[in-house]
Amino acid sequence: MIEQLLAAEVASHEVFTDPPGVTLLPEEEALVRDSVESRRREFTTGRHCAHMALARLGFPRDRPILSGKRGEPLWPGQVRGSITHCRGYRAAVVARSAEIASVGIDAEPDQPLPEGVLEAVALPQEEARTKELLVRFPGVCWDRMLFSAKESVYKTWFPITRRPLEFEDAVIEIDPVDGTFSARILPQGVRGIHNAPRGFTGRWIAGNGLVVTAIAVPAVGGSPDENPDRNHDSSRGVHTA
Repeated sequence: MIEQLLAAEVASHEVFTDPPGVTLLPEEEALVRDSVESRRREFTTGRHCAHMALARLGFPRDRPILSGKRGEPLWPGQVRGSITHCRGYRAAVVARSAEIASVGIDAEPDQPLPEGVLEAVALPQEEARTKELLVRFPGVCWDRMLFSAKESVYKTWFPITRRPLEFEDAVIEIDPVDGTFSARILPQGVRGIHNAPRGFTGRWIAGNGLVVTAIAVPAVGGSPDENPDRNHDSSRGVHTA
């Protein structure tokens, strides 16, 4: 699914079950040694997908992918990437920073959000638009799609700015027909951040019981950041990888 949403410069790997026999490198194993089994499975398969995607760019599979302070994957130098996992799906995408400045993906079950979550994550205009989409296009859980799009926005934003972005800091507009969405970062989100992006465009897909969103920002004039210590992908903790 994920490869349908991203440019050819982005390498990806996805699975719909946890492959048997997949193991972590020792340094990765230490990160989830005390985690519950479900967390260990999603982390292990997510790292497996990440190593497979990196191999497609020519990177060796024996280099551990560690985690930053927010639980974000720490990618090799000059690589941008993102990992997502939910019930029945794990995926990772990576690209060279000379070609892609930042990338963010998110997958969610195509099921309604729990009661009260839409109101918590959506701005009033987003909530109204989502309820309209649920009536006009009932084949997709648009509340879950909105949530996924906001997660992809954050995962794309964070590596560029190294600053948090709250749900209410971005307005999402989803096109239910052409499989795209746009995000406009509101003034409070960019305040005090030099050269902060003012918005993103992304793509979405629904199928196999899932909704998946993705954003890839092309690099302009080379990578904006060649410091490997800042080569991260993050989330609010909803889907740390």
